[in-house]
Amino acid sequence: MRVATLTLLAACVLQAQNAARPGRFHVEHPTLLNLGFEWAIEGDANRNATVEVRFRKAGTAEWRPALPLLRIGGERVYRERESMTYTVPHGFAGSILNLEPATRYECEFTMRDPDGITGQAQQRVTVATRGEPKPYAGGRVLHVYPADHVGPRQEPSFIGLKAAYYGEGRGDWTAVRMTKAQPGDTILIHAGLYRPERYNYVDPLSAPFTGSWSLSLKGTAEKPITIKGAGDGEAIFDGGGNGKLFDVMASAHHILEGLTFRNTEIAIFAGEKDVLGAVGLTVRNCRFEDIGVGVWTENAGSSDFYIADNLFLGREDQMRLIGWNQAGSRAAGIYPSHQLRSFFAVKVYGPGHVIAHNAVAYFHDGICISTYGPPEDDPDRRASSIDIYNNDIHLSNDDFIESDGGSHNIRIIGNRGVNAAHNGYSAQPMFGGPVYFIRNIAYHVPAGGPFKLSAVPAGLIAYHNTLIGEQNARGPYSNAHFRNNLFLSRGAPKQGVMTWGNATENYSSDYNGFRPNPGVQAQYNWLAPAAGKTAYDAKASDWRSFSTLAELRSATGQEAHGVEVDFDIFESLAPPDVARRHHVYHSMDLNFRLKAGSRAIDAGAPLPTVNDGFNGKAPDLGALEQGQPEPHYGPRWLNWKPFYR
Repeated sequence: MRVATLTLLAACVLQAQNAARPGRFHVEHPTLLNLGFEWAIEGDANRNATVEVRFRKAGTAEWRPALPLLRIGGERVYRERESMTYTVPHGFAGSILNLEPATRYECEFTMRDPDGITGQAQQRVTVATRGEPKPYAGGRVLHVYPADHVGPRQEPSFIGLKAAYYGEGRGDWTAVRMTKAQPGDTILIHAGLYRPERYNYVDPLSAPFTGSWSLSLKGTAEKPITIKGAGDGEAIFDGGGNGKLFDVMASAHHILEGLTFRNTEIAIFAGEKDVLGAVGLTVRNCRFEDIGVGVWTENAGSSDFYIADNLFLGREDQMRLIGWNQAGSRAAGIYPSHQLRSFFAVKVYGPGHVIAHNAVAYFHDGICISTYGPPEDDPDRRASSIDIYNNDIHLSNDDFIESDGGSHNIRIIGNRGVNAAHNGYSAQPMFGGPVYFIRNIAYHVPAGGPFKLSAVPAGLIAYHNTLIGEQNARGPYSNAHFRNNLFLSRGAPKQGVMTWGNATENYSSDYNGFRPNPGVQAQYNWLAPAAGKTAYDAKASDWRSFSTLAELRSATGQEAHGVEVDFDIFESLAPPDVARRHHVYHSMDLNFRLKAGSRAIDAGAPLPTVNDGFNGKAPDLGALEQGQPEPHYGPRWLNWKPFYR
């Protein structure tokens, strides 16, 4: 009797450990096209709980399925060199993707667990996506002219931005600020050169010594302060080689539009870690040239930026792909300067940012989330619900896009990257995820491959990417899931086409297409722990290699529907030449469209909100669905073809 009682007690304890207990449900900052959610839990020790998601426009009857939330928790993210370690809290996180701007949606989440649910098993919320920020139509219009302007002016008029924004005052009087701009004001910058005489004590543009302007006023979401080109010619802010052109880290709801920023180290500085950050910053339809950094915030309080349709041109070598550590340059007879000349076009931290339709060229990195470190406890002070989509990135000396430092619901979708000296798309690290890599293109990434997955990132979802290059990053990483991707090797000697470095037993990979490297035995490299173990401290002997996809499938149970392909799946595309590591390719010369009838057609799996509306009997593999229009990469006002020439 006692044995039976103890057995029953043990079963009850195990049942209690395995039953899910829902906790706090958090709605992240909405963006224009996506919504993000987090749901904390306790229990579910056997990790078999799930959360189904469906949604509909508010006021309509028909529900649509979305991707399920990703089960997260227990993964250890660490990097010993910086003494950084973080264990992901248990719960679920995920996004409803590809929605319409400025639209209200009913969203329903249903948790299920075969071991039972203790508490509220369903959440239903109504959330609106954001609309694109717009100048306020009913505010004042102030006119700004350069110091050398000759001719008539529209009134009220001012010499230089500072006079319109804060009021008149030069020299010591620049700090007086008696007639400040108001929420809803539009400040029109008329054509001309705005280059402060920073060593002139009574500089007409009122930026003595530093040549910098600090914008610290507060607009509102409904009444932003707008500073935009007047439309009568190019309005150029030139830093004269200074360190920082605009500092907006104390501002709220500003729109900077139709302006040129040049000849400065940092064009727009929007937040310092542990100090202050900006809210609701919009930078749209602008041109950045001869700069070290375009737009930069490191502050967790920065939120809801909209950085869109801009052209960013850095100072790095335009004729050769070299790399920040000059990898292979000496062997090739190339001896460039070791000095970094342009760091990145955009770097952000905090929630709710949108970085879309920008063209970026000649930087160390293209677009980044701040590496920052482990996230703060406040869910509204994390790198979460960030969208990076339809950007066109050319020639990076490190990576195209870095999600490094992201917490949850980082969405990297529909970007095109050509020429990155090290990696294409980075998660170094990811603090739980998910980070969604969806429908991105990477071409000519000779050093590290399409993905950089280091510092043991957790929560990786890769769907429908077209990746030209060997994926050799060994990680390890946790909770990674691959579907409908194309991984095509370049023909590099002694390199396999694909490596999976799973640090835990939560992973999946299927419906992907691979182009093996001819003559390589270790074609598919695999790391995964035995049941109940982890591979965080994996040894070299824990790795397994397979020469064929069939061998991998038999040994691991993964890629049940995977296929091997070649470059004949494309209408016309050849791999980059492995012997020309420093060569620069141009997207206008590359055709990533699939050929009708090829092995990649109809070879994918349906994924709700990701590939709805596919042609044929199933989705195609890779970034581009055959027969559907190609996305517009880069600024919607820019004809991209002459951009790279």
